[in-house]
Amino acid sequence: MIMTAETEPGLSSQPANMNQTTNADNLMHGKALLQNYARYEVEFVKGEGAYLYDTNDKKYYDFLSGIAVTGFGHNHPVIKAAVEEQLNKLWHVSNLFESTPQEELAKKLVRSSGLDSVFFCNSGTEANEAAIKFARKWGKERTQIITASGGFHGRTMGSLSATGQPKLWEGFQPMTPGFIHVPFGDIEAVKAAYDQNVAAIMVEPVQGESGIVVPPADYLNSLREFCDEHNILLIFDEVQSGMGRTGKFFAHQWDGVKADIITLAKGIANGIPLGATICRYDIAEVMVPGTHGSTFGGNPLAIAAGNAVADLLNENMLSEIYAIGNKLMNAIVSLNTDKIKEVRGKGLMIGIEFKEGISAKKVASKLLAENVIVGTSGDTVLRLLPPFIITEKEILNFVLALVNVLSRI
Repeated sequence: MIMTAETEPGLSSQPANMNQTTNADNLMHGKALLQNYARYEVEFVKGEGAYLYDTNDKKYYDFLSGIAVTGFGHNHPVIKAAVEEQLNKLWHVSNLFESTPQEELAKKLVRSSGLDSVFFCNSGTEANEAAIKFARKWGKERTQIITASGGFHGRTMGSLSATGQPKLWEGFQPMTPGFIHVPFGDIEAVKAAYDQNVAAIMVEPVQGESGIVVPPADYLNSLREFCDEHNILLIFDEVQSGMGRTGKFFAHQWDGVKADIITLAKGIANGIPLGATICRYDIAEVMVPGTHGSTFGGNPLAIAAGNAVADLLNENMLSEIYAIGNKLMNAIVSLNTDKIKEVRGKGLMIGIEFKEGISAKKVASKLLAENVIVGTSGDTVLRLLPPFIITEKEILNFVLALVNVLSRI
């Protein structure tokens, strides 16, 4: 006899909650996707350079770059050609076999960082999870990692626990133990938090999700000195600030410091999912076969895009990013409006903090109506992460749209 909900003992033919939306209702209202994003009611179907186009072929200035991802804009011919060439060869094999393209990209990242070895994964969260594992494996009995309040390292349980934003922990506690959170930019707080169980310090050189927060001038150097003094690792989370975003290959290079571990993702492959964890040789040495891995990490298509991006990020390109970023910041500062509290950032990683009573989310929504895409950090900071290829004309049009919006608030 085949048992059904109607015939099997103890099972009701009625839903547990009669008010629950049915599958059919969900499909009718386009709600099959998990509703964990507060999405704008715009769908983009095409991109070209610094522009996106919606379903009505309406053109938008993209000053968000998919949250610091499409640094070279949309449909870039060099990156596109590299991915298409790989697409016609091979999509996936797995990391059980050698990969010359992975080795090529790893060498480019090693040369740019001054470190020794690279692990490829799929995202920033995964890159940070790897960094946490690397640090604990290297530290042996030492398992604690000092991180910064306001920092953001991802949403999986390890990286979320490292993230210094308690509001993001709500509903997911208890958090993974082993993390000590101290105020960002405060070296004395780091010293006070340190004990013999600490294996590493992990910070963003510029905090992105918290509103483009740039630390004091001596902070990163002080962290390096402290780590050297106590023989602990310094981990720089460059997921958002790396790959040229600030006008250096890595943002921490503005301070002339060297990391022990660097994490990357977002802009590394211009929109094809890829993450990387770069480390010192003695750290790489402890990560023997079986200690960590990724099925899709270093996928051939992503690596092809990553190699193209790394080749495009030459010194001339980095100088151009810094110069155009300064022009954008100066253009915003020159508005001299009483509605802006501060403009801060480096290169093309810029935050506009508004004075009390001005909602960044409201400004972003109104800018979208003006055909300009931006991001926000909380309700006070407008986040600008435009592609590296923007021009002075596009900056002017952005500023005009911002002036128009602010005049009506």
